[in-house]
Amino acid sequence: MPTPTDALLDRFLTALGPLEPVAVWAHGSLAGGDYQEGRSDLDLIAVLPGLLAPRTLWRLATLHARLRTAPLAPLLHCSYLTPQTLDDPARRHLTWAHEELFRRPVTRVTRRELHVFGRVLRGEAPAALLSPVPDHELAAFVVADQRDFWRPALADERRWTRDVWVDLGLITFARASVTAREGRLISKREALELLPGLGAPAEVVADVHGRRYGTAAPASGVWAARRAALTRAYLGPAIDALVASYG
Repeated sequence: MPTPTDALLDRFLTALGPLEPVAVWAHGSLAGGDYQEGRSDLDLIAVLPGLLAPRTLWRLATLHARLRTAPLAPLLHCSYLTPQTLDDPARRHLTWAHEELFRRPVTRVTRRELHVFGRVLRGEAPAALLSPVPDHELAAFVVADQRDFWRPALADERRWTRDVWVDLGLITFARASVTAREGRLISKREALELLPGLGAPAEVVADVHGRRYGTAAPASGVWAARRAALTRAYLGPAIDALVASYG
C-alpha cells in the first residue's frame, strides 16, 4: 500500500503530466534521506517547456487547488522553471508553497542539493540541465543568508517564541557553519547532532530534536519564552563569529 507521501506525489505527477514537464526533481529532506512524513516539506522543482504563459499559470493554480484536500498537500512546495530561465540563481520563479502561488529564487543551496542528491521523479537529471554551483559561491551565499536575514531576524523577540523559528534558526546556522567551513551540505539530523559541539544550549537542541523525531508537544508559556531567550542569546554571537570568519 502506498504511503501518503507516495500517493500525493503520484497525484501531483499525474496532474502535471498534460503540461509535459522536461523534468521533475525532489530536493531537501525528501531527497536527502531525512524525510519525516507529516513534518517535512515535500520540496519539488518542475522544469516546464517554453515560457509560462498566463494560461499555464491558471492551469498550475487549478492543479494545486484540486490537491488541497489530499493528505500532506499543505506541505507540498514546487518551483516552476523553464529551460530558458533555470540557470540564473537570482531570478524569481513561480512557486507554489504555503498554499499559494508567488515568486522566489531557486537558491544556490537548492541547486547544490539537486546536483548532490536530487531525486529524479520525471525526465532529465539535474546535471543535464542545471549548471553546478562553485564552492565559493555556495559558501558566500550561506554566510550572506546568516548575515542579512537571520541576524536581523533576532531583533524580533516574539517570533522566536514559535517552534518554526527556533528550529530553522538553529538548524540553518549549523548547516551554514559546515558549508562555509567544509564546502558540503548536511542534513537536519546531522545539524542537530553538531549543535551542542557548536555551543548551542543543550536543552533547546533536545527540544528541537524531540519535536522533529519524537512526540514532544509544541512549546508554550514560560518555556517558550525562556527557549526564545536562550536561542537568541546563542545565535547572535554565533552568527557574528561565522560572518567574521567567512564573510
